Amino acid sequence: MLRNKAEANEAEKKSPATIVQHQMEEEQVGSSTEARKLTGFIKITFTAIAVLGAIFHLYILNFHAIDPWIFRSTHLVFGAILGFMLFPGWKKAAQRIHWFDWTLIVASIAIGLYIYMNLAQLLFRFGVRPTLLDSIVAIVGILLVLELTRRTSGWTLPILSGFFILYAFVGPYLPSILHHNGYTLQRFATYIYGLDGIFGVTLDVSSKYIVLFIIFGAFLQMSGVGRYFIDFSFSLAGGMRGGPAKVSVISSGLMGMMNGTSAGNAVATGSLTIPLMKRVGYHPRFAAATEATASAGGQIMIPIMGAGAFLMAEITGIKYSDIVIAATIPALLYFLSVYLMVDFEALKNGMKGLSRAELPKMSTILKQSYLFLPIILLIGLLLSGFSVILSGTYSIVACFLISLVRKETRMGIVKVFEALELGMKNTIQLLAVCACAGIIVGVIALTGVGLRFSSMLLSIADNNQLLALLFAMFISILLGMGMPTTAAYAVAASVVAPGLISVGIDPLFAHMFVFYYAVMSAITPPVALAAYAAAGVAGTDPFKTGVQAFRLGIAAFIVPFMFIYSPQLLMVGEGVSIAIAVVTASAGIYLLSAAVQGWFAGKQANVLVRVLLVVASICLINANLLWDAIALAIVTAGVLIQTLLNRQTHGASPIDIEPEKANN
Repeated sequence: MLRNKAEANEAEKKSPATIVQHQMEEEQVGSSTEARKLTGFIKITFTAIAVLGAIFHLYILNFHAIDPWIFRSTHLVFGAILGFMLFPGWKKAAQRIHWFDWTLIVASIAIGLYIYMNLAQLLFRFGVRPTLLDSIVAIVGILLVLELTRRTSGWTLPILSGFFILYAFVGPYLPSILHHNGYTLQRFATYIYGLDGIFGVTLDVSSKYIVLFIIFGAFLQMSGVGRYFIDFSFSLAGGMRGGPAKVSVISSGLMGMMNGTSAGNAVATGSLTIPLMKRVGYHPRFAAATEATASAGGQIMIPIMGAGAFLMAEITGIKYSDIVIAATIPALLYFLSVYLMVDFEALKNGMKGLSRAELPKMSTILKQSYLFLPIILLIGLLLSGFSVILSGTYSIVACFLISLVRKETRMGIVKVFEALELGMKNTIQLLAVCACAGIIVGVIALTGVGLRFSSMLLSIADNNQLLALLFAMFISILLGMGMPTTAAYAVAASVVAPGLISVGIDPLFAHMFVFYYAVMSAITPPVALAAYAAAGVAGTDPFKTGVQAFRLGIAAFIVPFMFIYSPQLLMVGEGVSIAIAVVTASAGIYLLSAAVQGWFAGKQANVLVRVLLVVASICLINANLLWDAIALAIVTAGVLIQTLLNRQTHGASPIDIEPEKANN
């Protein structure tokens, strides 16, 4: 018996899920920069502050509401203290906390205290008639946010924010749509560092929802539920052809929805899946691109959807549960597309899966299926009308209770503290980008450029709505390049979504449209953060990996047009019409995947067949019987051409006929 127990423990140590969990704990803290390895008294201090911060948020959210500005400023202070302790400002300061870091920490605390002690006056003064001290506090506060974002997420978002800040002052000298009257430094700084800017809707979502669900994700990891997701994925798909790639699709979707960053998830989960994909025959570039594409898809995976869904609910006023329901079919279509892409790649190259001996036993997986209960509870509570905060809190408690079932996963007080600490660690980056995105949102609101952009989009749509949608797509992707999903969506929602709404598109559809493209900016060259992160794991060219990821995720660029022209895909309409739309959309996704991968009807497809498949997939965007019939006729022509080609090769095995290389 002791021997069996020892063998079980050893097997658990070597399980894919255990490796991923350890990797996630190490990598998830930040995706763009190396975090310090804190030790000794500094480590104890950091842990104490992180645990205190997590408890503070859970307490305020559930038991004792306080003034929004006080809560959000305290949220930012916790993030700044932890961020400046954990992330070095330059390479030489990576080993220890520099005196400059302590200066920034003291300044952050001082500003938080200033807001707390002068709240009643600041509510009337900030952005209107600020004092000199108000202006100094606001300017220093903005600089602290920019520096915190630079350390946690790189230069892209601070530079973009810098351009918007510059626009606020050079607007009087710009022509046409970009012109505005200009603002004094005092009014600008205090407006941006107020409830319409940094402490606006983006930081509101960070302080209420993002921190809660990242803590939930940390509890999932510590309780063994996150590890079960990985084992479940391996048991389900690891033995299929090209199994590790399919594991990547499933596990990255499950873990990515709780992560909040595509790049972070690509590094964490990809550290296991990418080497395994390479082992069964996938080219390193394809393996990295698969992981990046799946990790980006985690941001649209229900029910948590990264963090953007909470922001969408806050901006639009639409119930979070309604957003989750609407997002269900598009999310499944996206992952169907990525799954088909890797399956076609495996078919072309005759790949096999992992042996059953290398995979978790299905019987063991089924016995542990109770570990899904926290997620099931979360979905059930949300759909039953409970608040997002209450649903998230109950799910955290459920994680703790579930962990008590088995000794191996049992969470004692130490594990609980570790989960709270990990939750606050993983919040730092998203907290920073939400605060920095607030600068951009504030400038857009202050200058009114968003309304003028809406007018321009309206004039374009007068001629052609499709042209307006294409324009909105390109702007959303451009604004999101180099930024985490939450910040990318926040900016696009301020600039692009109002324009789409003004041309008559329903607010939910408009925001879901720009949200998808904000997510897809993570795999869109030339700045594809998730692809670059995965390329680092695979040891392959980042730019070429980005191009490959773009190809694999091409369906995601079509899906938003599908639900604009087929509202049934967002659960609008009768059950029968929704079912028909799902079938035709799935067929369109299949055809598009076949065209991209060049594999159709059991054979490598030539250029003509691939073009026909693309045209047929576009015809299926609109849930219309006439267009469906046209698509069917085009596909029939493609099948006939493929049949003729098969006869010419005298029935040779498709694997033996010019197999396309995985990196093409």
